[in-house]
Amino acid sequence: MMGMGELGTNIGSVLASLMFVWAIFKDHFPYRLRGHIEKYIQKLVRFVYPYIEISFHELAGERLKRSEAFSAIQNYLSTKASSQASRFKADVVKESKSLVLTMDDHEEVPDEFNGVKVWWVLNKHVNKSQSISYYPVSDEKRSFKLSFHKRHRELITGPYIEHVMSEGKAVVVKNRQRKLYSNNPSKNWHGWKSTKWSHVFFEHPATFDTLAMESKKKESIKKDLKKFTQGKEYYKKIGKAWKRGYLLYGPPGTGKSTMIAAMANFLNYDVYDLELTTVKDNTELRNLLIETSSKSILVIEDIDCSLDLTGQRVKKKEKDEDNKEETDPIKKKEKEESENKSSKVTLSGLLNFIDGLWSACGGERIIVFTTNHVDKLDPALIRRGRMDKHIEMSYCCFEAFKVLANNYLDIDSHDLYEKIESMLAEINMTPADVAENLMPKSDEEDVETCLNCLIEALEEVKKEEARKKAEEEEARSKAEKEEKEKAESAQESVKVDENSANSVVKENGFHKEGDTVGVDSN
Repeated sequence: MMGMGELGTNIGSVLASLMFVWAIFKDHFPYRLRGHIEKYIQKLVRFVYPYIEISFHELAGERLKRSEAFSAIQNYLSTKASSQASRFKADVVKESKSLVLTMDDHEEVPDEFNGVKVWWVLNKHVNKSQSISYYPVSDEKRSFKLSFHKRHRELITGPYIEHVMSEGKAVVVKNRQRKLYSNNPSKNWHGWKSTKWSHVFFEHPATFDTLAMESKKKESIKKDLKKFTQGKEYYKKIGKAWKRGYLLYGPPGTGKSTMIAAMANFLNYDVYDLELTTVKDNTELRNLLIETSSKSILVIEDIDCSLDLTGQRVKKKEKDEDNKEETDPIKKKEKEESENKSSKVTLSGLLNFIDGLWSACGGERIIVFTTNHVDKLDPALIRRGRMDKHIEMSYCCFEAFKVLANNYLDIDSHDLYEKIESMLAEINMTPADVAENLMPKSDEEDVETCLNCLIEALEEVKKEEARKKAEEEEARSKAEKEEKEKAESAQESVKVDENSANSVVKENGFHKEGDTVGVDSN
């Protein structure tokens, strides 16, 4: 019987012989002949080897850009590797808010899908550059290899790979550092590294928990947003673009911008702040829309002030001034430059931007308009289908006050709550003003001091409202008195005119008594 040492020696000899034959085969066989032989060897291997292998290379395409599939797989496996791999690579990925752990080179990670087991391996092949250089650069090529049994071909090549792609993209969205974008003027769109949007990291801390609003209203908005994010197939079924419009309206200081930040944090979306006054025309507006990404909120704040969307953007000047400008070349040039700088975005262009064919590009997008004067907006701009949900941001109610008191003072109840509730029921104060009065200004100010400060502010507002109301009543009564005096003066003028007419008739010898008219005998 062959011993273990002898068996090992024989296996080593066989492997060495195979390696020698393979080296001779690669070096001395013609390329075409070698290709045919390799093809038949692979067929023989497939006949006895029941597993299928799929490779996903890191660099793909003509310009060798990083493959989206490779990135998605890497992100997907990062969640698996942390619990199943034994060797990792840790790195801070650009625009990621956390440390990312990925599987190391040549590490194998198993996965399971619908009861089927698969294996992932990260391969790396390094070819050292043959060029002469002081700093030789290695040509590193990486790829993921997926192995699975051939009887599960349809399940793995279809649903499983789709699952890996979608989950990998979801990991990117979850771990990415969200951004707040602002549109650049079109003169800065061209050139090296120039973009239509510039950005900073979005780090606003507002959430629905800290938002000063009735809890019932907040829950309704959150449910609406969640339903939207899960509605890809539903929107496709009903034949609508996957977008939703929100109109936030109310007085200044009622929390419209805070609401937008809370929505972005709730959905984990980027925010695009569109400044319409820097957009020259409808074409530029469309180009900006195309450059926005999905999973984002597009915001146009104070839409009633951004542009005069009635088409009358430049006030007509008097004819004599126009004639002077036409004769004065300097003023004429200034006028032309002013007209070129002014925005030519029309109401029609904005409507197409919101609800036209181009609005469907990207998908999963929320459009938000804010305004202090909803009555000034064109009804076509805010109708359902464009602005689907109208949210009134009103003055601070007692429930909103309790949220602010918990935020700023860490209290849920107090003896002064009853008095504040009765005052807020009859006095209008914005959440911003309430929050300012609740915020401690020094370490010496305690809870009761801040609440009393709010009560004093509410009393001042009440006095101011009473004073304004008295002034309005006084102005109204004064106007009514003036109108009455004018009417009496007009009546007296009519009587004077009648008397004057009668005297003129008498002087001319005519008088009227009843229905007879006579002439004096003299």
